Amino acid sequence: MDFIDPKIEKYAEDNTSPESEVLAKLNRETHLKVLKPRMLSGHLQGRLLSLFSKLLSPKRILEIGTYTGYSAICMAEGLAENGVLHTIDVNEEIESIARKHWEEAGVSDRIVFHCGVAKEVIAQLNEKFDLVFIDADKSAYPDYFDQVIELMNPGGLIIADNVLWSGKVVEPVKDNDKDTKALLYYAEKVQNDPRVENILLPIRDGLYVSKVL
Repeated sequence: MDFIDPKIEKYAEDNTSPESEVLAKLNRETHLKVLKPRMLSGHLQGRLLSLFSKLLSPKRILEIGTYTGYSAICMAEGLAENGVLHTIDVNEEIESIARKHWEEAGVSDRIVFHCGVAKEVIAQLNEKFDLVFIDADKSAYPDYFDQVIELMNPGGLIIADNVLWSGKVVEPVKDNDKDTKALLYYAEKVQNDPRVENILLPIRDGLYVSKVL
């Protein structure tokens, strides 16, 4: 589902700082070689993630769901000196594509890739985070929130992608649609949690931004 008129979206992209040559290359390669290229953050969302990171200047970033590494590059652009981005994905096949472009972007030494089940990896991280980006198994979003909220520094951001889920969140939900149910529960959980201040942005497939108080 397109939430914005394609002409408006193009106008927005035309008036947004351009993606770097490396990001444009990664964008093309993802669409040519990888299944479900729509999962890529892309130009507009990528620049927003970069801007959030630059405003925060985070020392530690956690990304749940690496895919081909586009969003990791965007967020790494704002890392503080000696900052580190931890990114987790269960699919080891994407690692080579991601690492190649991280190296080309000059951020490979600041990114730690964890291949494994996100809940298990997070439980082993002994870190406090300033920025968390959730873009993985939708049915696990509520569990991810419960895990990462305990690891956040005050003033940090938790950003969840795909929270509009192609509009399914405002349509009748099928009994077997566990992903949509989980995303609805995630939105309710965040909205009612006094530890965060939040806004749901209808950018692409929906970004839920929560500031930890």
